[in-house]
Amino acid sequence: MTSFEDLAIRIMGNSLPERFQARGTMESEFMSKDNVEIAAFIGLDWADQKHVITLQEAGSDQRHRFTVDHTPEAIQSWIQQLRNQFGGRPVAIAVEQKRGALIYALMHVEFLHLYPVNPITVAKMREAFYPSGAKDDPTDADLLLDILISHRRHLRVWIPDDVLTRSIQLLTEGRRGLIDERTALTNQLTAALKTYFPQALDWFGELHTARACAFLLRWPSLQDLKRATASSVRKFYKNQGYRGEDKLEQLMRNIKQAQPLTEDGAVLLASKMMVQALATQIPSLTESIDRYDQQIASLFDQHDDSTLFGSFPGAGPVLAPRLLAAFGSNRARFEFAAEMQQLSGIAPVTEKSGEGIWIHWRLACSTFLRQTFHEFAGKSISQSDWARAHYDQQRARGKSHHAALRSLAYKWIRIMFRCWKTRTPYDEALYCKSLRLRRSPLADELPAAEKIALT
Repeated sequence: MTSFEDLAIRIMGNSLPERFQARGTMESEFMSKDNVEIAAFIGLDWADQKHVITLQEAGSDQRHRFTVDHTPEAIQSWIQQLRNQFGGRPVAIAVEQKRGALIYALMHVEFLHLYPVNPITVAKMREAFYPSGAKDDPTDADLLLDILISHRRHLRVWIPDDVLTRSIQLLTEGRRGLIDERTALTNQLTAALKTYFPQALDWFGELHTARACAFLLRWPSLQDLKRATASSVRKFYKNQGYRGEDKLEQLMRNIKQAQPLTEDGAVLLASKMMVQALATQIPSLTESIDRYDQQIASLFDQHDDSTLFGSFPGAGPVLAPRLLAAFGSNRARFEFAAEMQQLSGIAPVTEKSGEGIWIHWRLACSTFLRQTFHEFAGKSISQSDWARAHYDQQRARGKSHHAALRSLAYKWIRIMFRCWKTRTPYDEALYCKSLRLRRSPLADELPAAEKIALT
């Protein structure tokens, strides 16, 4: 039976926008590289200092093991040796990563076909066939070569996205890293204030703001604040652009009435030093995040898929580029929506043991992807009527908040996948119409005004 998501995409239109009809170079390259005659196979175990390599020529049983230093000169020399040895014919390489210094050096070499292998696959293979841990056991490079030769049909050659897409991918992940770092510092700041100046947590709101950090740098303790004149505090807020006069007067009264949690000199000295150190770092991170936002927005606007990913309700300037980064531009990368659901960790894992069956969330996945879809699902609740209805249904069935969001994200990925595959922007009204046509239980939960409009 056709799913609601599939029907929605069909209603939204089957024809591709004209500007995309001639595209497909990357997809064609993906398919052609998977069906070429390989001259040699390589298992490559990368490391910081030396890379362990096992090479086997096609049609031969003999293997050659050697190492290559992790220097630009050594890597380029090895690439040239492969080019000369095999006359530029295709060489397949199995490696446990899709990014990093070594991959960046190999990714644009035309005769090298890179096959990423999940590190867990190699670990499980070693555990299954070589559990002893003996010194003469095969290296990871040997195991990667075994996987490549015996199971290449189950692997996919990696074709890097275009420069614009990869820039957005790296920038959005980098931005998320800065956000996580700022959150960690803010949590440290919160913990430090709780030990001697807990009033600050109520008075300043979000501690990562420039105003809160500037305040703590100037008055890092209640004792320092009480020694300040009322006019100096008012002047500080005025210089910060604060215009809430009533709230400022309330703050002045709170400061006057507040009592210090501790007068211990050692605690105050150490805590104030820590608070000022943290309050110095946080604004710098915020400035960097702002610069990332500007660069991401500029690149996202240039991307052909910006309209598509910007069409999802709740995506906004932060999540729309992250959704684009998740899917990329290569439409041949994923054949089914389930691949993205599993890669992102949104699809649950079902395990069986004897007569017992239990379901749990997927641990081996990209945290960044899982966060992206989970956060988008949360944002969509206030922007999409059917998303709100689905979330409410899940909560009514006893699901936790996060479990309900994962269920919603699971549905969104199916919708996004079809939109992405067909290059069709999402249309909320048409999707809700499909729910009505299919008599989905969600249709009964749509607002009355929308039900009338869709009939």
